[in-house]
Amino acid sequence: MRYSVLPHFCMLSSRVHLLPTTVQLVRSLISTSSRSFMDLKALLSSLNDFASLSFAESWDNVGLLVEPSPPHTVNTLFLTNDLTEEVMEEALQKKADLILSYHPPVFRPMKRITWKTWKERLVIKALENRVGIYSPHTAYDAAPQGVNSWLAKGLGACTSRPIHPSKAASCLTEGTHRVEFSVSHTQDLGKVISAVKGIAGVSVTSFSVRTEDEDQTRISLNCTQQALMEVVAFLSQNTQLYQKTEIVSLEKPLLLHTGMGRLCTLEESVSLATMVERIKRHLKLSHVRLALGVGRTLESQVKVVALCAGSGSRVLQGAEADLYLTGEMSHHDILDAASQGINVILCEHSNTERGFLSDLRDMLGAHLEKKINIILSETDRDPLHVV
Repeated sequence: MRYSVLPHFCMLSSRVHLLPTTVQLVRSLISTSSRSFMDLKALLSSLNDFASLSFAESWDNVGLLVEPSPPHTVNTLFLTNDLTEEVMEEALQKKADLILSYHPPVFRPMKRITWKTWKERLVIKALENRVGIYSPHTAYDAAPQGVNSWLAKGLGACTSRPIHPSKAASCLTEGTHRVEFSVSHTQDLGKVISAVKGIAGVSVTSFSVRTEDEDQTRISLNCTQQALMEVVAFLSQNTQLYQKTEIVSLEKPLLLHTGMGRLCTLEESVSLATMVERIKRHLKLSHVRLALGVGRTLESQVKVVALCAGSGSRVLQGAEADLYLTGEMSHHDILDAASQGINVILCEHSNTERGFLSDLRDMLGAHLEKKINIILSETDRDPLHVV
């Protein structure tokens, strides 16, 4: 009988012994073969199902920012708060196929892609190494299970609601406006309905009503903005055909638990000093910056907290609370809040966001049914340090 001995195998006493390097190789091959891959487009669809990009602010730049030439499959999703050049090198070393950067590294339009600036170099390195870049930013701020909800977990037991609720992407019904009017004479009804049905962007319903001992037909039109102009023009030219006109703007419905910032009401009031320690513990910080509201001390009670991850000036402005919690605010906005007796805690911009990524890794792992590897950056950090 002939034996064929493979490299790295030793034949001793009719037994096969694997050297340590071979064991590692075999384990690596088994691990690699058991991994699943996702097509980039399928992954992007799943990410949008997790938190719709429609939640993002209109000024933001979210979604897929850099796309390798298709087809592109993803085995490793790399999470970071900020995509710096150092973080990019880490992502490449860890064989990332897609980088989810909470902050969009590409925000302002680029007129050229050269080696001159660090953001241009990020794009070049991503494309050269076939790595996609995706950013959710304010979509994750607004999402019910997003950054602001994670930040609120550090306050203690509380109920919360968005400071600025998000609206649905579209109205529950077609169009932007509803026009209703009554037609008294049956002989006019056919002419009116025929005319409005001929206008693009109009849906028509009618129903019978009785007012002041007179039978009438009530016409209800759902119109687009453009169609509304044509409907109004028709009605103004045929005033004898109708009466009792109403025009209503159709509002997009508010989304439950979705929106910018959170207004949190604690189940039990605590001292400001206690709240400071809770926040430091949640964010794993040794120091935060505190502005006492006029007439307040560290022993003042906190019942309501308005918070916004990142930069909170615009979102928190006008919110009625005992404490504002955010990453950064302008000097004058802090003075305005303090003058109203509102305490302000600042933790630096990304320190109020980065810790969310650990929760995100777990949530995405479950949402994607562990089809891909999801790893956190180890070099991503806030650029500011207390010295």
